[in-house]
Amino acid sequence: MSEPLAITPSSDVAFTAAVKAAQQARGSRQAYARVEARGGFRTELTPDFVQFLGGIDTAFLATANAAGQPYVQHRGGPKGFIRVLDARTLGMADFSGNRQYITVGNVSENPKAFLFLMDYTHRRRIKVWGELSMVEGDADLVARLMPEDYGAIPERALLFHVTAWDINCPQHIPQKIDAALVAAALQEREARIAALEMEVTRLRGLVGAGDAAGV
Repeated sequence: MSEPLAITPSSDVAFTAAVKAAQQARGSRQAYARVEARGGFRTELTPDFVQFLGGIDTAFLATANAAGQPYVQHRGGPKGFIRVLDARTLGMADFSGNRQYITVGNVSENPKAFLFLMDYTHRRRIKVWGELSMVEGDADLVARLMPEDYGAIPERALLFHVTAWDINCPQHIPQKIDAALVAAALQEREARIAALEMEVTRLRGLVGAGDAAGV
């Protein structure tokens, strides 16, 4: 009788034998063993993940070539530019850029990829492991993934097939506020100041009228 297949936790995508040995040597293995006992990282995209994704405009996409040489590329666009296609798949339009095509070349020989999703305003980040595929010549899919009224030129569609994802702690994340949010807050403040100045002028007029009437 054949032995039953061992079920490995999803966190093994990150916690290799070498990583576990490092954790053991440095005292954190027990804590992460408890994560593994619960099955590891999450593998399906939950409503809170979807909500998080709709509020970010910054991501970092990592790939590596066949020799293992890594490359990290910034990905940006309007909030929500990365779309959830199903419980295990993310999609985005690949905008035309400097035409180096390092990510395209890497994926052609090594589909393993990683997404680092950042929300600087609320000091949150999510790590996503998976595989990346390039879809060429599918105008309907590209149109589906293209942000509305965004001026970039799409070249292809990118599909990120999720293996596992995890939420990082906020430690050491600097808080950075979007310029649009700062501008809106300043505009609201200026409007409030103008309203208060008008109120002060009105009250001064009432006081002056009262003094003139001998009240």
